[in-house]
Amino acid sequence: LALTGYYQDVICDAGLWRSFIDRNRAMYRRTLPFYEVGDDYMDYELNFVDVQFMLWYATSMYSDKQRRTYPLDCNIRQLAQMLYEILESEYDNAPMPEGYVFGRELEMHDPGDQETLLSLGNWLFMHSWLLTPAYALTLSDILNRPETKGGDLEAIRDAVEQSMTEHPTGPLALRLSHWVSLVAEGKLPRLPHRNPADEEKPRHPYYDRFVAANGGSPIRFIADYDSLNSFLTDALGWDKGEKHLPQLQNEKDFVLLVNHDKGMLVARNVSRCIAAPQNSSYDREYARQHAIDLLTVRGLCPRDLLVYCLDKGWLPDATFPGSDDTRLVADNADFIARCYLQHYYTAD
Repeated sequence: LALTGYYQDVICDAGLWRSFIDRNRAMYRRTLPFYEVGDDYMDYELNFVDVQFMLWYATSMYSDKQRRTYPLDCNIRQLAQMLYEILESEYDNAPMPEGYVFGRELEMHDPGDQETLLSLGNWLFMHSWLLTPAYALTLSDILNRPETKGGDLEAIRDAVEQSMTEHPTGPLALRLSHWVSLVAEGKLPRLPHRNPADEEKPRHPYYDRFVAANGGSPIRFIADYDSLNSFLTDALGWDKGEKHLPQLQNEKDFVLLVNHDKGMLVARNVSRCIAAPQNSSYDREYARQHAIDLLTVRGLCPRDLLVYCLDKGWLPDATFPGSDDTRLVADNADFIARCYLQHYYTAD
């Protein structure tokens, strides 16, 4: 269905694929994640690499067993080639799809377009071929909440409507208002003016204590719980004689990161994947198997820590299972995190 939606979109240039390509270029200076495009690539038309990407995307987002499929997997390529040849043979004579809302005919601030824009937004979020695959896991989480697990339709509707305003969606993990604006006007909505001085926050009291006790660094790697507890009491002044954060007593491989205004975060069971010079827990062989988890498993690695590690280049071993292509992951790390982690990565 995702591939069929893509095909219909490029036949009539409905605007969603155009929006994805344009935004991907703006964010990453490349046409598509993972795939190089040649001189024969035609913007907003049917292309083999587009089909290849859509197959990878739908397979990875909808299938638990194949959730981390290597984008350059030969099976993906072979199937994409077969399907592309079928689609290409009918492309020039394919009829225009019926019932499409052409967002490019709408104006975001025209009162006469508001009802149609609302319908477009609902379709994009709940039914569109490009956004719904990445939203599938978020929707599954919503349906497994205590208040919705029993099938209460009103509770489900309320939760989904709240999600539409709070959660990003789609392969680029953008807010719904951003997708609507991209489709309608080809650009992101204008943000309200902000005075940086109004957003300055006081420095968190943990920050100075942490960096002073840690040689000036905002990050610390700790092997076990007892060492963690000692650091909390000796360095940060937490009460002595107590076992702090008792829920972590059976965990290990901790990473602590302190932020100027947010305070301190504690991550567990991830330090062996982080190739920081000061991290004695780093295990290259372990990281080759598990570093990709930090980019693809929701809730495993706190967002600020993941961003910090990516900025430092500390996840050099991350690769899709069955592949040693670390360069592909390094070059597309932000996209991978957005696509898989969604609001776990974009929320600040």
